[in-house]
Amino acid sequence: MFENIEFANPEFFWLLLFLPLALLWYFFKRKNEMASLRISSIKGFTVTSWASKLKPVLFGIRLLALAAIITALARPQTEDISTRTKTTKGIDIVMAIDVSSSMLARDLKPNRLSALKDVAANFIEERPNDRIGLVGYAGESYTKTPITSDKTIVLNALEDITYGELEDGTAIGMGLATSVNRLKESKAVSKVIILLTDGVNNSGFIEPRTAADLAVEFGIKTYTIGLGTNGNALSPIAYNRDGSFRYGMRQVEIDEELLEEIAEVTGGKYFRATDNESLEEIYDEINKLEKTEIEEFKYYKYEEKFRPLIFLAGILLLLEWGLRNSIFKSFI
Repeated sequence: MFENIEFANPEFFWLLLFLPLALLWYFFKRKNEMASLRISSIKGFTVTSWASKLKPVLFGIRLLALAAIITALARPQTEDISTRTKTTKGIDIVMAIDVSSSMLARDLKPNRLSALKDVAANFIEERPNDRIGLVGYAGESYTKTPITSDKTIVLNALEDITYGELEDGTAIGMGLATSVNRLKESKAVSKVIILLTDGVNNSGFIEPRTAADLAVEFGIKTYTIGLGTNGNALSPIAYNRDGSFRYGMRQVEIDEELLEEIAEVTGGKYFRATDNESLEEIYDEINKLEKTEIEEFKYYKYEEKFRPLIFLAGILLLLEWGLRNSIFKSFI
């Protein structure tokens, strides 16, 4: 009941120190004021009544009333805090994901595309205040979902991204240009593209550097990620008769120079992910680099609790007055 009570004026509790002093003063004063009579025998006298013995109770009641008043002056109150947050710097993000056949390579577990989807899902969940969109690209590109604040839509769209939706190839310029197109009308203070690829630009009719220039024109920062081990990776090399892939060792080729250039000219940063752990660390770093500013408003509601104490003090003073003028009247 009292665990959430706070006092607005706790300095008034110093007045409570006077109560024991007042009690001592009362007993010394009472002792000095009591008259005495010496007689040889008390035979024939009536014994002092219980009322005279309980007379100090009146002063005790008065002290209790005073203690209640002092506590009321300290203003006991309960505090109710409610908060409201406001996004002061919103960020719009488009994740451009390579969905070419090489993304099925198994140097990341279980393969590059599945590992990316797991890490990207965590990244999306950790940014509840931003709008996020998805672009997929291989030999061509398409918008999987436009930028939206509905994370359920984005996560479901991310889960649905698979190989085979597009002509095979790696059109980095197309993926970047489509991402820019999704963000160019954005009114967000900060606009970001996270472009991931595991290959070399070999398709599409838009050059990656041209797409990077478009990103610069619209004030869009681009983080690029090169995905794949340093060396060879177990990758799809042909189809089996049943339509499944036949795997074999292939050289990992990533145009890191191009990815570094795109990141540099747009004000972003280039990363290289060679395994699941490094990929996760990269998304964690991007998450830290692109912080959404949140302004928090706190509202305090106070409920005063002194009124019951004033009521109690009033009852005690009335009780003391009533007893003093009735039962104890003859002994005052």
